[in-house]
Amino acid sequence: MTGIEAILIGLGTIVLLSIAVMVTFVLVVRALVRRIRRSRVGATALRARARVSHGPQRTVLALRVRLDDALRSGAAAVDLAGESGGSGGARGELPRLFRRISDEGGVLDLQLRLMESETSTAVLAEEIPAARRRVDQVEALVRRVRDAVASDLSGTTDDALSMLGSDVDREVAALQAGIEELQALNRRDGRVAVTRPPTTSTVRDEGNRP
Repeated sequence: MTGIEAILIGLGTIVLLSIAVMVTFVLVVRALVRRIRRSRVGATALRARARVSHGPQRTVLALRVRLDDALRSGAAAVDLAGESGGSGGARGELPRLFRRISDEGGVLDLQLRLMESETSTAVLAEEIPAARRRVDQVEALVRRVRDAVASDLSGTTDDALSMLGSDVDREVAALQAGIEELQALNRRDGRVAVTRPPTTSTVRDEGNRP
């Protein structure tokens, strides 16, 4: 194998790897987009069904809507915590904790979906209070997650704003001191110009002598 052939083989391998990476990236993005669209369509359909339903099924669908809203708000809070750049402390534990909440919420949603197909009013009347308590618990857990994220973000913002305020105060003080010094120099220059004795022309004085 000559050197040129080895170079061509290497370039071909690089090109193939690049194409494979690009194709994989496109497929992943398409899968995410489809998943988001399905999720949005599913949430919209769930709310529409809850509005048009009545009786115990409407109560079950309303619980599913509440559960979906809670999990979505928790996921949004955890995503924002990740975007803020923190990785240690309580913030670093939030994604793992929320995954556990989300898993339990998924199981609870399956239970609610099973209750939707229940035809016995008596059974539904017995199961709905327990399901409502579980949804309440998920909402409370998500609220605690959101409160933790809000507290962490507000603490970071308060520290940053305090430091920024101190910097602004120093810069304003330095600027004011510079302005006052410049004004003092201008006043001194003005006094010197006023008190300086006027100069006379020797030619004019000699011409005016008798």
